[in-house]
Amino acid sequence: MTDLNFDISKDPAKWQEFDRRHIWHPYTSMRDPLPAYTVTGARGVALTLADGRELIDGMASWWTAIHGYNHPRLNTAVAQQLASMAHVMFGGITHGPAVALAERLIKLTAPSLDHVFFCDSGSVSVEVAIKMAIQYWFAQGCQTKQRLLTVRGGYHGDTFGAMSVCDPVNGMHQMFTRALPGHLFAPKPRPDDGTWEDDWISEFKTLLETHHEEIAAVIVEPIVQGAGGMNIYHPQYLRWFRRLCDDHDVLLIFDEIATGFGRTGKLFAYEHAGVVPDIICLGKAMTGGYMTLAATLASEKVAKGISADGSGVLMHGPTFMGNPLACQVAVESIELLLDSPWEDRVGKIEQQIARELAPCRDLPNVKDVRHIGAIGVVETREPVPMPAIQEMFVDRGVWIRPFGRLVYIMPPYIIKPEELSRLTGAMYQVLAESSEMQNSGNA
Repeated sequence: MTDLNFDISKDPAKWQEFDRRHIWHPYTSMRDPLPAYTVTGARGVALTLADGRELIDGMASWWTAIHGYNHPRLNTAVAQQLASMAHVMFGGITHGPAVALAERLIKLTAPSLDHVFFCDSGSVSVEVAIKMAIQYWFAQGCQTKQRLLTVRGGYHGDTFGAMSVCDPVNGMHQMFTRALPGHLFAPKPRPDDGTWEDDWISEFKTLLETHHEEIAAVIVEPIVQGAGGMNIYHPQYLRWFRRLCDDHDVLLIFDEIATGFGRTGKLFAYEHAGVVPDIICLGKAMTGGYMTLAATLASEKVAKGISADGSGVLMHGPTFMGNPLACQVAVESIELLLDSPWEDRVGKIEQQIARELAPCRDLPNVKDVRHIGAIGVVETREPVPMPAIQEMFVDRGVWIRPFGRLVYIMPPYIIKPEELSRLTGAMYQVLAESSEMQNSGNA
């Protein structure tokens, strides 16, 4: 029997060894796990490690902590709500935080997106969106519309419905292919270089024309494909998606879990194209990184259409749906965002990222450098050596978590110029050093 009675402050090594042997971390092997650095505190844009070192967080805790850590307004919102109630079931019960959050989400998004379903996580919000689309057509008497159309290079989550619309070849879920529904995939959108050719949409158009009688919805990440490759593409794709969906009686779902709440320089990424989906998935930054919460918003056409046959109720009800703590901190996070000069902050972050990552283009192992809003990406020619490169970043006092061939940052919006320079400088230095290591190894 393992002795669990140990204090991290007295014996951090024992704590870390227990973690290494028993706790599964995301995308990590239990046979040979990647190192996990013990964090004991977080404030502003800094994480404090057990050994006292501070790291500037370039990931905003997987893109959620847009206001940084330990923000007094968000702390107060949680504490005040906790004094009232932490949780009640949402079946047959409602409460102020949920109503207030729904009201704000409806005001923030396009006028047509006026029905809100609360979810536990981003993946679940995608599951709900898929259910909504299929059940909508079922209620209209179109029972053949059970498939989805999407584009390659996408990532929508790790649950099975979400996995089924992730990239089927280059994504992380290819081992599950035979267990997943067979959906349709158009070519990956071309990276945005400022040009546009209508031919780029031709294969998508052909798939929709050929299969529209069995397609319930098109689902895409607007403007930026996140964990599937950090691909930034032309807004004209979205305009074509909207037009073609309308032409062929297909719903349009936008997955804005990563891009929502200002990350791309617009409050929502669909604003870059001036089009609106029928269903939108929101999450991540909604609570400022404090609690897990997501939402699926739908138009009245979809919401009321699901019950068009007189018997349709949306068959989904997470246990922690509409959690009061999460809803209350989300309300405060949204108010905090709107009260701040977020557009100016994100714009300045983008300018600084563009300027300071530009020298990375000259490194021999770098394939591309790209950016939009508070997102900066360096794509390498070969996958980076994860354990080694992670340690190199930590040694430079920054937290940057690469994956595959992508070294990227999505920092909190409150980051100061000198802190952002620490991140971009570390990216250049580490990539230059790892390039030298690879060259010497090849020699």
